[in-house]
Amino acid sequence: MFRPASPAHFLPLFGIALAGAAALPATVHAAAGPYYRAELASPAPKSKFVARGIVWSCEGTNCIGARGTSRPLLMCAGLAREAGEVKSFIADGKALEAEDLARCNGAA
Repeated sequence: MFRPASPAHFLPLFGIALAGAAALPATVHAAAGPYYRAELASPAPKSKFVARGIVWSCEGTNCIGARGTSRPLLMCAGLAREAGEVKSFIADGKALEAEDLARCNGAA
């Protein structure tokens, strides 16, 4: 005689599915973090602004932005034009070399 399984039999599987789903947003959020990080010589004039097509968020001298479509040097120059001298600029974990940073600030 066939008896359908009780709902209690499915609870362990349901718990595993929920645990996996709960971990997903954290993974997606981490991947969507800032692509650019910059330190300015002086505090940014605004806390949020657009430069080279991306929104920059700044707190004091520290600024972050999502990935844009231009090369890092051009993104840095756009930031420098809007916010002032850039002391350091990091794109995807890689810092601009000193000569590129000087060109970034010179373009502003």
